[in-house]
Amino acid sequence: MAYVPVLIVFILYFSSIPIAFALFAAALAYFGFINVGMPPDLILQKFITSTGSFPLLAIPFFIMVGSVMNYSGISNKLMSMAEVLTGHMDGGLAQVNVVLSTLMGGVSGSANADAAMQSKILVPEMEKRGYSRAFSAAITAASSAISPVIPPGINLIIYALIAQVSVGKMFIAGYVPGLLMCLILMVTVTIISKKRGYMPTREKRATLKEILYQFKDSIWALFLPFGVILGLRFGVFTPTEAGAIAVLMSTLIGFFVYKELKIKHFIEIIKDTIYGTGSVVLIIVAASVFGYYMSWERIPQTIAQGLSNFTSDKWMMLIIINIILLLMGMFLEGGAALIIVAPLLVPVVVGLGVDPVHFGMIMIVNIMIGGVTPPFGTMMFTTCSITNTPVPDFVREVFPMIIALLIALLIITFFPGLVMFLPNLM
Repeated sequence: MAYVPVLIVFILYFSSIPIAFALFAAALAYFGFINVGMPPDLILQKFITSTGSFPLLAIPFFIMVGSVMNYSGISNKLMSMAEVLTGHMDGGLAQVNVVLSTLMGGVSGSANADAAMQSKILVPEMEKRGYSRAFSAAITAASSAISPVIPPGINLIIYALIAQVSVGKMFIAGYVPGLLMCLILMVTVTIISKKRGYMPTREKRATLKEILYQFKDSIWALFLPFGVILGLRFGVFTPTEAGAIAVLMSTLIGFFVYKELKIKHFIEIIKDTIYGTGSVVLIIVAASVFGYYMSWERIPQTIAQGLSNFTSDKWMMLIIINIILLLMGMFLEGGAALIIVAPLLVPVVVGLGVDPVHFGMIMIVNIMIGGVTPPFGTMMFTTCSITNTPVPDFVREVFPMIIALLIALLIITFFPGLVMFLPNLM
């Protein structure tokens, strides 16, 4: 009976009930009918008090940054910079797609936001240039997996809170994995483009003068993520305050530098922030109540003991966990999967000598790959619905890109020195 709530979660989720309500309903079922020794008002109290975390304030701030960016001209400047850097390569616009996701990660940090924006802006342009719609949608979804890995990704903040590690270290650790994913996807795009004859958008490589001119034009957009990271590194502000500073910086840039942000845009920005924050925080607090049930039944300890009995080799354990996470990522939304699984697995890997920051990057990259894969990948559905791409066509085109991302995941898993190089410098 102790495991019935877990079954309830999956039954409700696959019945199209939002994951937050599924988690909360399962916890209420446990404390209401299975373990009746707990007063129901304490469960509701747990639901409310779990929102009283100061670091959680970083989430609405960084969600707002992504929305402000869309209206302030920052996105267009980043796209122009990406085009100057990669437009001369085979599959020019597809390369721009990948690089833009990497640059956008430092501003929005949301895979679905990045996938939605590029589906509206880049995919129609790629079709005009002769790219198939399915390929355009596939590279948009695959490249959007980079955005949450580059700081200040929201999943980096969530994991840091769960694993009780430094948010600043998680931010710094995201750069190398994010750039690795970018490079591997660019190589994949080059190979596919050579076979299909997808042409560059520029006749020749941009000159140093052109690159410097575009850099000067885009410098404020590029400065935004680096300003946040430098402020964190030198202790000027906390991660929560960094979100507020990022909102202020992007607003000032939109108003006074690029002059595209208008007063009328703030209604939509506030709406986007409320919707985005509501969905994320509701999942977090519901998972907190569900975690209370798991702690009561000692499920994390049971799973940890079971995995430890299976193998004491940390590399074999990481392979097993990667397979489990890939399967979970296919069915659960990234943030929800992270919140449910991290409390179970972090004690296991830490006990085997794996650094929790390194493991956090493995988890986040893995779950983002799951967001691209069928049957329930969220970025897959986002791009397919906006671009009207049939899912079977999308799956055929995205398969080589999933293989490329899996190669990146293996490198991140088995070469911890790459991931921990920058955090260890702190």
